[in-house]
Amino acid sequence: MSAADDAVSKLELIMGREGVERLAASTVMVLGLGGVGSNCVEALARGGVGRLIVVDHDVVQASNINRQAIAFHSTIGRKKTEVVRAMVADINPNAQVEALDTFVLAESVPALLGEFGARADYVVDAIDTISTKLAIAEYADREGMRLISSMGAANKLHPECFRAADVYETVNCPLCRIMRKEGRKRGIRSLRVLYSCEQPVEVPVREGAARRERSNLGTASYVPPIMGQMIAGVVLRELAGIGQ
Repeated sequence: MSAADDAVSKLELIMGREGVERLAASTVMVLGLGGVGSNCVEALARGGVGRLIVVDHDVVQASNINRQAIAFHSTIGRKKTEVVRAMVADINPNAQVEALDTFVLAESVPALLGEFGARADYVVDAIDTISTKLAIAEYADREGMRLISSMGAANKLHPECFRAADVYETVNCPLCRIMRKEGRKRGIRSLRVLYSCEQPVEVPVREGAARRERSNLGTASYVPPIMGQMIAGVVLRELAGIGQ
């Protein structure tokens, strides 16, 4: 038995042959390849998803090493999309990866999702920018696109507090609060999110820091990876047709 066959056999034990076949025939689009997105892609590839559309314009930086699946000293300076492509090929050579080296901006969301999201069975939003997250949520809600959006990972320490829920049912998450308020204004009826119900750790802003530096946002090494893995779990279960 080949390594690929052995990996599939392990999946079949818990997802069934039909579930594994559904995953192999599925396409997932992941927007953003940071701590959440890169770890989500890794889990999707190991979970047997047949086609991935990955989108990011950044390069790997030294500061990414504490939390990103693609960040090593050997990958610093390389395009995240290309590192992800190589990682997926090393995990699942049968998977197809379409890598889009582009910024995901609020104004570009309709064109991006209209062309590429329309081919996806599921879209994962792992973007940091609120205006872009809202544009993605608004488009997906209007078009009936299956979407799950990652909420804030900063200043969180307790992964047991992570939950998948509709954004309108969330608590204690500052980003969720903004998304609820702005979502109502835009008429977004529903938005599936992965969030933490933990009260964020209070961290003082570094003296003299500009607001845009976000010097009071810290990230534990394990938090974004766990979020990415949990999002992948939601996607894999739903695409395999095995429920929650």
